[in-house]
Amino acid sequence: MFTLEKKDEKTFARAGTVHLYHGDVQTPVFMPVGTNGPVKTFLPYEIKEINAQIMLSNAYHLYLRPGLEVIEEMGGLHSFAGWDRNILTDSGGFQIFSLSSLNKIKNDGIEFRSHIDGSKHFLSAENVVDVQRILGSDIMMVLDHCTPPQITHNEAAKAVDTTARWAARSREHYAKVINPEKQKQFGIVQGNFFKDLREKSAKETIAIDFDGYAIGGLSVGESKDVFADILSYTTPLLPENKPRYLMGVGTPEDIFTGVTAGVDMFDCVFPTRIARNGSVFTNRGRINLRNEKYRLDHSPMDPECDCYMCKNFSKAYIRHLLKAGEISALRMTSYHNIYYMKKLMEKIRTSIFDGTFVEYRNDFLRKYKNETL
Repeated sequence: MFTLEKKDEKTFARAGTVHLYHGDVQTPVFMPVGTNGPVKTFLPYEIKEINAQIMLSNAYHLYLRPGLEVIEEMGGLHSFAGWDRNILTDSGGFQIFSLSSLNKIKNDGIEFRSHIDGSKHFLSAENVVDVQRILGSDIMMVLDHCTPPQITHNEAAKAVDTTARWAARSREHYAKVINPEKQKQFGIVQGNFFKDLREKSAKETIAIDFDGYAIGGLSVGESKDVFADILSYTTPLLPENKPRYLMGVGTPEDIFTGVTAGVDMFDCVFPTRIARNGSVFTNRGRINLRNEKYRLDHSPMDPECDCYMCKNFSKAYIRHLLKAGEISALRMTSYHNIYYMKKLMEKIRTSIFDGTFVEYRNDFLRKYKNETL
């Protein structure tokens, strides 16, 4: 399902194509996140207009609301959400991790209470596959045990063992109930910030033979140095002939770190989340349009961007809409940020083919200085 097309000679960066049921995905790729189906503030045609080839939706949230009965009745998530391109669904493991006060890890799965109404639920390795079968996602993730920073080696080792056990059961159930032509399955490497456990998890996950591999448990509060160190150690452990996915990472700086290490796929709510607070990406760094200094600014959000919002509206106007509480402002900033990320990935991909990735990366990061927010 993956064609590796070009490798950078100076780093582990690479460009390729992931072949999926709803079309090819060129990598490196950033996947916009549609937690409940849509990417927040967007209609599907706008995501297609930006030419996103794949988006991510959240199995945990969709399982709880509207529920699988509704989505199955409506013909699956593609039909329900009006999206005819690729969808990756996560397993819900990270959401349950982030709501740790509401869950309990058991031998055969995770018992948790809904953050919506407090109702009790249980997800096993097998029924997470069943949930994603009903959703109809092009790529489904296995259930994993994500761990927080600052735990002991022993605690992290137990989580790695749990992740491996669930992964094997997930793959076995997948083989019984899923059409592999329509839906692919990725395993997840855990191990916290312990390199020996990262290596152990990678070996055990690879042995199960998934269609692709994800790196989980990073960008959960660790320092940038630790993030880069563990990522650069883990990524080369993964097979070269299958896609590599870094979960939950979506700042330009971290994207470059990931691509340099050999990552192909990324996702994060960050671009749209900060957009709804008035913060936007530019080639000179991230800026906050709510700041007073933009009140009389005639220039677009990013003078180097050719998205519809930057071609038609000034910082001053969008700032005015933000301050007035206009919903259109959130649509403008969100559109720009997702467009920006799409263009960034295209430029990175081009630089890999051109043999100029290191120069492009260094020049970008030299100019990219975030405004003090």
